[in-house]
Amino acid sequence: MLEFANLTKKYPPELPWKKAKKLILGESYNLSVVLTGNALMRKLNKKYRNKDKPANVLSFPFSKDEGEIFINLSNWQKKDDENQKRILHLFIHSLLHLKGFSHSDKMEAKENKILKKFK
Repeated sequence: MLEFANLTKKYPPELPWKKAKKLILGESYNLSVVLTGNALMRKLNKKYRNKDKPANVLSFPFSKDEGEIFINLSNWQKKDDENQKRILHLFIHSLLHLKGFSHSDKMEAKENKILKKFK
């Protein structure tokens, strides 16, 4: 299942959300995606990562088959192809964190391989 909460006044980007989620986490994974702005992202980043700045994206695994992703749309004013690609990249990055990946060359290679499927 994939659920969205849009806490911004912006329209959500038209991305292959379901396809990417299914490819990386599978059909049965329960995922919620929260689209938000700088204020909430700063608060969450401070609370959970002790960083006093807004994050672009945050991933919260709840269990092996359930999690939540927060995506900051504040920096993506335009609805152009480059911003759409960047948001998709952030989403895929977050999905891989929920899958258990940590920042590494292996994770980056996996991101790039998956991104190529959506070009």
